[in-house]
Amino acid sequence: MNDHGSGHIFDSEVLIHSLQITALVFVMMVIIDWVDVRTRGKFPRWITHNRINQYLIATFLGLTPGCMGVYMNVSLYMHGYLSLGAMVGGMIASSGEASLVMFAQFPGKAILLHGIMLAVGLVSSVITDILVSKFRISHKVECESVIYHSDEKSLSHYLREHIWHHIIKKHIWKIFIWTFLAISLVHTGTQLWDIKSFVRENPQLLLFLAVVIGIIPDVAPQFVFVFMFSEGLIPFSILLTSSMAQNGHGLIPLFSYSVKDTVIIKTFNLIFALLTGIIFMLLGY
Repeated sequence: MNDHGSGHIFDSEVLIHSLQITALVFVMMVIIDWVDVRTRGKFPRWITHNRINQYLIATFLGLTPGCMGVYMNVSLYMHGYLSLGAMVGGMIASSGEASLVMFAQFPGKAILLHGIMLAVGLVSSVITDILVSKFRISHKVECESVIYHSDEKSLSHYLREHIWHHIIKKHIWKIFIWTFLAISLVHTGTQLWDIKSFVRENPQLLLFLAVVIGIIPDVAPQFVFVFMFSEGLIPFSILLTSSMAQNGHGLIPLFSYSVKDTVIIKTFNLIFALLTGIIFMLLGY
């Protein structure tokens, strides 16, 4: 990606780069999915009555690259195991499948970014629950009809249902397409426009745009921010804001449970993302 001599969208270098990233993401998704299957439903008993445990478990699950951790948080919330604040913290710490791409592209900076999201997620959890209590913000407590599905142990079931039907058919092909398009867009854009100058002159606009795009329940738009950062086109603060505002498909299952709760959680999520981004931008990052 260092040679920008060709702006053609089917540049072989772009294709190879996209395939390499997709392969790394696939391996990480398999590992995370396996851990998810082995641990699902085994820890709720000891987190129910302790808010600190709720904040820690929700934020760490949110930090898990991909969508599985967020889905687990949603399920725990619907069972009444997590507070609304814990859900906000989990969403702050999550950036969906884009997290996997960041670890594949710039692992050092990705670790730093996720560390910050973890810290902000924990603080946001506490502040949110304090505000919810102070202003008596009503929300659902538990949905008794939601249950965990039992896990089948056979290898053939795991390969068929988890690897093929879930990871490959639902996720990995989309990740490849959006990775390819995002890299192509950045690759071509750097040749047609002076993106660095635009970012340098309008950092606040891009920061706000990152928050607005975070409303979209799909990780694809964030891929552009990821690859712009990898090319040195945007500062760390904008990538951080985008990562905190974006939750991938994480909130979609929550809509079927409570639209009101979804709006409340997402509103807190976006406010904390924007405030954090502003602070880091003012600090020069």
